[in-house]
Amino acid sequence: MNKAVELITEWGAYDEQHPGSSIEEFCRHYLAGKQTRKPVPPEGKFLPVNSDGILMRVIGRIFKLHTIYTVAALEGTGINTIDEYSLLNTVAQLKEPRKTEAIYAALQELSTGTDKLNRLKKLGYLTEYDDKEDKRSKRLKVTPKGEKVLIQCRKRVSQLAELMFHDMTDSDRKLCIQLLKGVETKFTGIWQSHKGKNFEEIYAEIITGKD
Repeated sequence: MNKAVELITEWGAYDEQHPGSSIEEFCRHYLAGKQTRKPVPPEGKFLPVNSDGILMRVIGRIFKLHTIYTVAALEGTGINTIDEYSLLNTVAQLKEPRKTEAIYAALQELSTGTDKLNRLKKLGYLTEYDDKEDKRSKRLKVTPKGEKVLIQCRKRVSQLAELMFHDMTDSDRKLCIQLLKGVETKFTGIWQSHKGKNFEEIYAEIITGKD
């Protein structure tokens, strides 16, 4: 097959699976697929051996390490945990959301999320008021004090991300985002529907498409 035709064919197949993607995203995908490097499985008797398990272990350990370094990054900001920062930042991004909207958008459970919101209110970072459309609900708003805290936290969180990934090239970082963004988007949209279901039901729904 002519090389140009082969390239266009692969581009067409990629575009069909990822509509709206850019040429740069296709190029990163194409070059990554041509690499011959094989991932080195971690050594250990009970460690995962397939690519799904290895990838999840790497992501999980990076998240754990990120959580450890977050303690130092947030020290002195007035925010104790990354979950508190996530909630405060989510309220700011959603622009005066309902309490439940903020909690679920931050991927947190209702009870623990409510406790964290209460702490943020006691600290003076958030205020709440009655929802005019639904008297049973409350809406949240970041206070000027909370805005100042967010500015400092955002800087520290950005520096932490730089600290952890500065050894990677920008192209590799963008490729990781491109490859994993779909997983985040998919499960962000469905995780609440899985509450109350057992793992076998969730697994069957995701893997085989059976509800």
